[in-house]
Amino acid sequence: MGTLSAFAGGNLVWSLIAIVAGALLGTFFMAFHSAQGPQLSLPQMIQSRPQFGYMGALLVWAFAYLQYAGFNIFNTILAGDALHTTIHGSGKLWIVVATLLAAVVALVGYDLIHGVERWLTLGFLVIFGILTIALLTLSYPTGSFDLGDFKATPFLVQFGAVAGYQISWAIYVSDYSRYLPPNVTVRKTFFWTYWGSALGAIWLMCLGAALASWAGSKFDTIASLNASGDHVFSGFGAIALIFSTLGLISVTALNMYGGSLTLISAIDSFSMVRPTAMVRIITIGLTAVLSVIPALLIGENFLANFEDFLLLVLYLFIPWTAVNLVDYYIVRRGHYAIAEIFNPHGLYGRWGWRGITAYLVGFAAMLPFFSTSKYTGFVAHDLKGADISLFIGLPVAGILYYVFARSIDVEGETVIAKAEQVEFEKVAMHHMRPEEYR
Repeated sequence: MGTLSAFAGGNLVWSLIAIVAGALLGTFFMAFHSAQGPQLSLPQMIQSRPQFGYMGALLVWAFAYLQYAGFNIFNTILAGDALHTTIHGSGKLWIVVATLLAAVVALVGYDLIHGVERWLTLGFLVIFGILTIALLTLSYPTGSFDLGDFKATPFLVQFGAVAGYQISWAIYVSDYSRYLPPNVTVRKTFFWTYWGSALGAIWLMCLGAALASWAGSKFDTIASLNASGDHVFSGFGAIALIFSTLGLISVTALNMYGGSLTLISAIDSFSMVRPTAMVRIITIGLTAVLSVIPALLIGENFLANFEDFLLLVLYLFIPWTAVNLVDYYIVRRGHYAIAEIFNPHGLYGRWGWRGITAYLVGFAAMLPFFSTSKYTGFVAHDLKGADISLFIGLPVAGILYYVFARSIDVEGETVIAKAEQVEFEKVAMHHMRPEEYR
């Protein structure tokens, strides 16, 4: 993640600044989504129904599923390369093995995922703490810390990718925070989420930037990590790669689990689905297949493809996050008729024209500012590849939705929301509980 600026020709100090700035900005929006969790006790994608409608919210779910599958493609490619470097054998074979292991963990379910993540965290703190110290002792190319050597395009590529990655958590961050009691304030939820996520992202992405700058034109994600680790002692690079692989498999399992839930929820919007063992096997299996096949076929240009994917995530979620946050914090101010969210013919309708229109216009406004290896808008072209679409999509979608929302009877909805407080408890416990899915 932190390698993109160096890959595009930026120096180390500006790469680090772009990472910090992108993480601080992207996490800002994501943490405000997290703060919705304790107040509504709803998954974030379901909470999108008041803005986009009962069926219109499927747009968000489709993007969420794309994200789960997309990140798994790149996770398993890295895992395969790491195992090929340390244990040897076919990299493609290891991609399949990593996918199968992740699928098994996802099938076992919620408790195993949390247990694996908990133990891996301890190992990561030790391994990457040592690796951080090792990277501080390396020699970097001349000009790596020259503040006068600013290049807009690499800076904005790195900034946009980091901001997009952090914002991409917004679609399900409240799925975790919703288990907190309602008396946990917005302020507390925001700051614990913000600093926990931002600092973790900044640390590891800065390690990636340092590795890319140190390796220069010879940079390869796995080989460079292995070589830098061996500066501690011979073989430490392999240890770091093994731990990284375990982490990648764990995250892949979590994405399969989340992707499965997303598929079940989408199908349930048309016809009620009981999350039986067979349904779990089918949806997790489908998610695994949709990621492993592209992983085996993607071939060369890993960094370029990953950069394009991260930017796509940013482009898709920027107008959505603007609409959702404006609706929650400015328009409805957290007052929703919860039972109506689960009613396909209820208060919020099947298609929310305000949210959908604001989203589409916001996305269209960003098109001239896109800058990827596959497509570059005319404004981005004039800016020599600099991507500032983030600063266009957010205000356009947010302001437009606010204008449209002036016709909403917020006071009437608030009365209904308060009257349904008791029913909320019944509905919230019936939908999307991890205990029912284990």
